[in-house]
Amino acid sequence: MITATETRTTPCWTWTPSPGSSRWSATTTAWRRAIGQCPAKKSTGRGEGRDRLPMCPSAGSWTTVLIAEMMTYGLTSCRASITSGTSLQATRIFTTVGLYRGTRVAIKKIIRKKVDVNKKLLWEIKQVRDVTHENTVRFIGACIEAPTILILTEYCPKGSLKDVLENDDIHLDWNFRMSLIYDIVKGMTYLHNSEVSVHGKLRSCNCLIDGRFVLKISDFGLAFLTTPLEVTKDEKYFRKMLWVAPELLPLTVTPGIPATPKGDVYSFGIILEEIIVRGGPYEAARQFLEPHEIISRVAARETPPFRPAVTLRDCPEELVELMEKSWNDNPEDRPSFDAIRLNLRNIMKGYCENLIDDLLRRMEQYANNLEVLVSEKTEELSQEKRRSEELLYQVLPRPVAQQLMHGELVQPEQFECVTIYFSDIVGFTALCAKSTPMQVETIGDAYMVVSGLPERNADNHAKEIGLMALAILDAVKSFSIKHNPDYQLKLRIGIHSGPVCAGIVGQKMPHYCLFGDTVNTASRMESTGQPLKIHVSETTRHIFDKFGTFELELRGEVELKGKGFVTTYWLLHSSEPDPRPTTPRHISTNIEIDTNPYPLVFMG
Repeated sequence: MITATETRTTPCWTWTPSPGSSRWSATTTAWRRAIGQCPAKKSTGRGEGRDRLPMCPSAGSWTTVLIAEMMTYGLTSCRASITSGTSLQATRIFTTVGLYRGTRVAIKKIIRKKVDVNKKLLWEIKQVRDVTHENTVRFIGACIEAPTILILTEYCPKGSLKDVLENDDIHLDWNFRMSLIYDIVKGMTYLHNSEVSVHGKLRSCNCLIDGRFVLKISDFGLAFLTTPLEVTKDEKYFRKMLWVAPELLPLTVTPGIPATPKGDVYSFGIILEEIIVRGGPYEAARQFLEPHEIISRVAARETPPFRPAVTLRDCPEELVELMEKSWNDNPEDRPSFDAIRLNLRNIMKGYCENLIDDLLRRMEQYANNLEVLVSEKTEELSQEKRRSEELLYQVLPRPVAQQLMHGELVQPEQFECVTIYFSDIVGFTALCAKSTPMQVETIGDAYMVVSGLPERNADNHAKEIGLMALAILDAVKSFSIKHNPDYQLKLRIGIHSGPVCAGIVGQKMPHYCLFGDTVNTASRMESTGQPLKIHVSETTRHIFDKFGTFELELRGEVELKGKGFVTTYWLLHSSEPDPRPTTPRHISTNIEIDTNPYPLVFMG
């Protein structure tokens, strides 16, 4: 097996007239060589130019074109066409591929020791070279220098019909199948009306599909070059015979398969069976018979004739009738491809003749469905985006979250004065130990609230924190623990005002953090406070005094770690209205009700 990185350079010629030239030449980027020369001799063919043929390889004026580079790709699967072909998937290539003038071509190797270039061979080359139809594979050229004898043809990247039928990943509806069948009929009609006149090796593996999903007939003509010198009746040989008409089977004991137009029609009938059942030839019979046993029964010409078993299923009944006519035991009763084409056009009413048109129609339907789907998914995405934004707003200040969502860098910022609230539930751990719910995770009972950042609000930060602290303390005093109603929840609150620095820490999981002595002092105010009281620093008291609505009580001097003795105060109440919505007090009753249907939400 040759890997894709290995290359070989092989001389290869195509025959085209070159008036005025008296020698054969081969040109490559690496070397030039002369093939030989002799006087030109006019042929007895029709016309001039392309119809002028030499009597022998050295008797004509011909230009040979050398392929500069031929690459042999390694096989990645053992499932290959009987003769040649490529997989529909781009990662699997089942034929040898080369480059000719920058275009990828298919290369078929002929097993022969030598090739005698004579008039018959050149005439066959001219015949296949003149075949130009959208449903036939174009002949590129040939190399006849032993031991590397090659035939170059147009490369069809989508593989063979056999590969498509065996690929379960490809959806084959009847529009697709009818298009493939019609392409076969058009190609064979053209061949039978051309100088080639007959195929002789029509099989599903010789029906190739190009990049536009157009089926093309391949491996026709060049009988002199491709006919083997001897026949080996092995498994591969009998598999090829499954497409051969019964009247031709007795003639295949000698090298080469005899070809007749009616034999091609029989082969077409077998291909129809493959397309209908989406399998190989004699798909049902091969479950219990070997290929050579099937060939024996077909050659015996039983009554009724032994043929593939086909059920109607979703297949058009007229197509089954056409298939049965095509493999009729009497060659004279088989229709010609001209008649098949007319019959098929009637069968195909309601189906799309051109696969590309059908694909465009489907793409339009798909685009319409896609627009609806995209609209639905866009709305789902918008809702999910809003949920994500709300979640981000809950863990980060809104202005900071918006900067992060816009991909902006949040710069650290200094704030001249903010007010920080710290609270803690005294005896929270002991209280939890008496509760029946199992402890899963401890997230702590201390909370921190800051006002005055990231948006500055003058001195209102102290008023907002003060009103919030009073409201929380009032709610805690009226809060009753269900499993311990006589226990009073003991909340301890500390408040301090001062300068801080704020910034984002972390990239994958960003946190909005505050830095500075003000944070530590506020924490010390809470830890040195008393249950059910609001401990306020001297700095915060000065700001409260500006509003004249807060009543404070002097506590005296308190020692704070790192600060020494400082004067602090208790915040008692405020004449400002309660910022909370009206909340009904807890009423003792046998009916369990939510004691606070309006949970507190404080914005910094």
